[in-house]
Amino acid sequence: MGKIVLRLDRVMADRKMSLNELAERVGISNVNLSKLKNNRVTAIRFSTLQAICEALDCQPGDILEFEKDE
Repeated sequence: MGKIVLRLDRVMADRKMSLNELAERVGISNVNLSKLKNNRVTAIRFSTLQAICEALDCQPGDILEFEKDE
């Protein structure tokens, strides 16, 4: 079975946005955003995903990626 991988770091780099700035815009702690950025979570709330997409002006598919097992 494959897995969903968060590519938040890539989108943040493209937008030249720091972790602190995004955390402030989204309204979550730096620690929780860091966990998202480093793929250390098993779930994400739609409201958080929506706020991240608004702050980064992107689509959920820009952040979420499916990786198949080999």
